Amino acid sequence: MGNPKGFLELKREEENHRPIEERIHDWREMIVPAAPAQLRGQASRCMDCGIPFCHQGCPLGNLIPEWNDLVYRGRLDEAALRLSETNNFPEVTGRICPAPCEASCVLNMRDEPVTIKEVERTIADHVLAQGAFVPQPPRVKTGRRVAVVGSGPAGLACAQQLGRAGHDVVLFERDDRIGGLLRYGIPDFKLEKASLDARIAQMRAEGVSFRVGVAVGPDVRGEQLIHDFDAAVLTMGARAPRDLPIPGRELRGVHFAMEFLVQQNRRVAGDDVDSGRAILAGGKRVVVIGGGDTGSDCVGTSLRQGAVSVTQVELMPKPALVRMPSNPWPEWPLVLRTSTSQEEGAERDWAISTRSFLGDDGRVVALQAQRVMLDGGKITPISGTEVSVPCELVLLAMGFVGPERHGVVEQLGLALDARGNVRTDATGATSVSGVFAAGDAARGQSLVVWAIADGRRVAAGVDAWLRRAPMARAANG
Repeated sequence: MGNPKGFLELKREEENHRPIEERIHDWREMIVPAAPAQLRGQASRCMDCGIPFCHQGCPLGNLIPEWNDLVYRGRLDEAALRLSETNNFPEVTGRICPAPCEASCVLNMRDEPVTIKEVERTIADHVLAQGAFVPQPPRVKTGRRVAVVGSGPAGLACAQQLGRAGHDVVLFERDDRIGGLLRYGIPDFKLEKASLDARIAQMRAEGVSFRVGVAVGPDVRGEQLIHDFDAAVLTMGARAPRDLPIPGRELRGVHFAMEFLVQQNRRVAGDDVDSGRAILAGGKRVVVIGGGDTGSDCVGTSLRQGAVSVTQVELMPKPALVRMPSNPWPEWPLVLRTSTSQEEGAERDWAISTRSFLGDDGRVVALQAQRVMLDGGKITPISGTEVSVPCELVLLAMGFVGPERHGVVEQLGLALDARGNVRTDATGATSVSGVFAAGDAARGQSLVVWAIADGRRVAAGVDAWLRRAPMARAANG
């Protein structure tokens, strides 16, 4: 604790963003890096608590007080080493994580937590600014082969940890580029892809093999995966979207959020996707159904495409402005949040249920909705509160219902839990010997930081299992 009075002398300073009128005209990241003096000052506010509750909030168990102190002392290289001990991708979590660590910070009892997320991002960017992430290849190879299916945050973290443990890792990705959700689900204005490319280069140098355009299930069957590898880890995410089966759902202009976001990320990457199936918000009134992060990403993307207006609706009631007594610190605060995309010009509405879509010549022109109230945990319509919202584009961002069941899940006959996710034990092992699952495929839709933590945890479980198991499959590949 370099400055024991830091939290008394300095106030929290929020991270800076490019002006709205500037950033909505491009796809570059909106964050403005903090000046070194400001960053050191913010890091000095860390109290080095006897019980660091930020550890409780962070799924990765990041050594937050340690690297805050090192940043305050100007020792960024040492801070980066501390950070890399627990987090494979701090340049990602430092940009898109909702920072549960800050919610658990002791200073959040007075709503002024340390700017942990900004400090973390700056440490990671300091490393990348030196040219590249330094590879950490294993000293000894085990001769074991492991397949990882899916290259989202859980798959990447799991593959990197297993590769560093000395196993030969092959990571399968059905898309044409590595990255999964990070590549195609998160807009560039929140996460530019240069840092992701740098991590992939680091993993290649560490010995991880990537096979893009290969869908496990259709292209490589589950039985073949078990035959060719000593172990397999399923990290294909929870890609099955929650639908809204109401009248008019078939109308043109009603799309899942990920269809929309993936197309735009491909445009930014230089792909030609503007065919007859292009989904574009320019010149249209857009309604986003769903109030979470994916919905917010749809808002920011629509505004940058030139939407006439964007309205975001949410089924649940408007959250409280401050913590309620039933939601004490250090629990995650259930309060109203406004994302940077919502700040850019979205209209928001709560406690509204979409009943039908209206069309003209096969294309959506409005949605019909009704006000609802939450009564004893049950959502009840309020009679006489019907509303009509004109729109030419509707984006369904209501979350996901679990992993896609067809393909490898069915081929291997994997047991599912009550929520439809792949059932696993504490090590990540599934009901089939040698097959593991991590991230959203086993947890359900969750945060990127949880996916990374799961990838690391399951990698440790796979490594322990391989070191106990006889070398039965290594020669098959």
